[in-house]
Amino acid sequence: MAHHVGKARFVGKAGVIRYAKPTTVDEALALLGGGTWRILAGGTDFYPAQGSKPFRDNVLDINGLTALRGIAETGSHWVIGARTTWTDVIRYPLPAAFDALKQAAREVGSAQIQNVASVAGNLCNASPAADGVPGLLVLDAEVELRSAAATRHLPLSDFVLGNRRTALQPGEMVTAIRVPKPRGMSAFVKLGARRYLVISIAMVAARLVVENGIVTEAAIAVGSCSAVAKRLAGVEAALRGLVVDAGLVDAVRSASMAELSPIADVRGSAEYRLEAVREIAARAVLEAAGKPTGDKVAA
Repeated sequence: MAHHVGKARFVGKAGVIRYAKPTTVDEALALLGGGTWRILAGGTDFYPAQGSKPFRDNVLDINGLTALRGIAETGSHWVIGARTTWTDVIRYPLPAAFDALKQAAREVGSAQIQNVASVAGNLCNASPAADGVPGLLVLDAEVELRSAAATRHLPLSDFVLGNRRTALQPGEMVTAIRVPKPRGMSAFVKLGARRYLVISIAMVAARLVVENGIVTEAAIAVGSCSAVAKRLAGVEAALRGLVVDAGLVDAVRSASMAELSPIADVRGSAEYRLEAVREIAARAVLEAAGKPTGDKVAA
């Protein structure tokens, strides 16, 4: 089935199940507009989520849409195609403001997963622990959504609505992630129970613009500590205008983090997560300011 280009029908307990592998975006959008489909991109979350349950959904395999893979620069934006893999992100020569996203890309499973998992798939999966979301939030990324009738753009913060929930409407698919050309440097720090192949306890992306030794712009986002990853407005405000020195750490440790509402689970208590966020946020901020402390942390 994976090698079939076109359409197929399978009869299961739920009746006829359709499989399609279009080769153009317009064909994919036409199919989406004519029925209910489950989109298959890299497939790294698709099959684990299915488990042993019988297939009941029509499957739209978008791996034939070559137009949706790659990174392009326009006059005002960087545009990441929906099928772009995390390995593509790691290898592409992007500005330093994307370093947090590249660091996060190296945390998405193993190298084999990074070779096939797509950036858009990570967003559409909408896990609170999705590694790619904080790095895109600090870049003010927006999601391009297309249907057969229209194209719209949503800020990433308005696209991911909750655990496994997005703003995708029937008939729509993500076709790209758009990033307004960013300034500054960025860093990503993830805390896990071990060094590799781990779901995070907490993670932070930070992007800073430093001019004449002063922080003029700050963007901080935290994942795994709320139903969706969040920008921390209080921390950002506390950092703006500060001299790049040890005072940055004090500002992070004392600033409001009211956006966070961590849960307690097998990976850590809510209180531990909050304490951890302050520590790894301080590390990410220092690294983004050009004073690296090392970004690998184990609980």
